[in-house]
Amino acid sequence: MDNGFDPVIGALNTSLNLRLLNQNVISSNIANADTPGYKAKAVEFEAALRDALDVGDGLKPEVNSPLHISRKPTDPVNPVIYDDPNGIESLDGNTVNRSSEMAKMAENQLIYDGSVEMLKRKLGMLKYAISEGGGGR
Repeated sequence: MDNGFDPVIGALNTSLNLRLLNQNVISSNIANADTPGYKAKAVEFEAALRDALDVGDGLKPEVNSPLHISRKPTDPVNPVIYDDPNGIESLDGNTVNRSSEMAKMAENQLIYDGSVEMLKRKLGMLKYAISEGGGGR
């Protein structure tokens, strides 16, 4: 995803938004761990991020007419949220494994924190370039 200024900042922004959505889905799973019949949800995170960054495995369609529909870098990313097929159904029909969800939450939080740190460093470099990088003045 390109924000028109710096593609790295756009990619980190998209990553943070997707990680936030993932955290919300995991939190919802944990909150419903004791709800009879609740099916654990999961986010198709990696495919959504690949689509947003235009780094998918497939060939890119050629847009050579104004009538062609193409994805713009500013288009919102809409990841798929689906019932997690890996869940084992308990006697009450619930498929949430609380310890597995807690591990997913910890992993997601670590990656989110890493993305925030990278964004801070990128913005710090831009700030330096603007204020101090002028050199010999």
